Amino acid sequence: MEMKVERKGSIEEEKKEKVDLSGMSLDTLPNLSTNVLLITELDISNNNLESIPESLTARLLNVEKLDVHSNQLKSLPNSIGCLSKLKVLNVSGNLIESLPKSIENCRALEELNVNFNKLTRLPDTIGFELTHLQKLSVNSNKLAYLPYSISHMTTLRILDARLNCLRVLPDGLENLINLQILNVSQNFQYLNTLPYSIGLLISLIELDISYNKITILPDSIGCLKNLRKLSVEGNPLVCPSMEVVGQGLDAIKEYLSERMKGNEPGTKRRSWIGKLVRYRTFNGQTVNGAHDQDGFLLSDYRSIDGLASPRFMGLFSPRRLFSPKSYFAR
Repeated sequence: MEMKVERKGSIEEEKKEKVDLSGMSLDTLPNLSTNVLLITELDISNNNLESIPESLTARLLNVEKLDVHSNQLKSLPNSIGCLSKLKVLNVSGNLIESLPKSIENCRALEELNVNFNKLTRLPDTIGFELTHLQKLSVNSNKLAYLPYSISHMTTLRILDARLNCLRVLPDGLENLINLQILNVSQNFQYLNTLPYSIGLLISLIELDISYNKITILPDSIGCLKNLRKLSVEGNPLVCPSMEVVGQGLDAIKEYLSERMKGNEPGTKRRSWIGKLVRYRTFNGQTVNGAHDQDGFLLSDYRSIDGLASPRFMGLFSPRRLFSPKSYFAR
């Protein structure tokens, strides 16, 4: 067995090391021949590991990237919370049913990949602590809901929650002001509605809601000025009709905008605004006091206990990562 150790010997990097033990058919981890405190990247993916020693994780105090994908892990060690410098964690392709609450102590985390596991829930308070997270991938699990605390992740740019059992999307969705890609497709018979607040995801570029049970798209989607890709196939849509859907994204947005303005027969003018006001998302003041204007002031934008604020900005792209080395090369 050959352990690959890459030393970076510059003075500035102080002999930081990347240890690669991927694809070695390991059942247990060997004793590392290097000083554990020097390791900044550890790749133990594509093995047969059923557990990671608590004692090892507790000593990886300088690790920034940890890849354990494609093993037989049923849980993560509680000592994962000791990794205060961890930025990228990939645990996809395992048998994990729940994440330890201690993962909330990894406050530097920017990318979390838990795809292809057996998760039934995420820690309820995970979003209150992981406020620097930019990419959250939890696809191909058994999640029935996403916790409300996710709305605190105001730096989040990608949320991939397809192939779960989601029934609703979390309250406070509108606070994800940096979200660019939202994928909640293939929740099949479970997800049958979208919140009106989805129209306030001002940075949204891609929205995939395909293969659910959605019959009506919220009119507010017509307000998503940056939206470039909308996937709705596989839903029993009645509004907009399949005729409108067949004309493409611009036609869908125009149709929903007209409904929102009350120009579509049988629609109630700005009914979605009233709902958002009731959610206290904003106060519903019109620009220059004119109720027929298109703009609404966001002066009462709802901050979340002072933590979520439009001042926070932050970046990445979802995919299934099962190759042994390509993931860390990104």
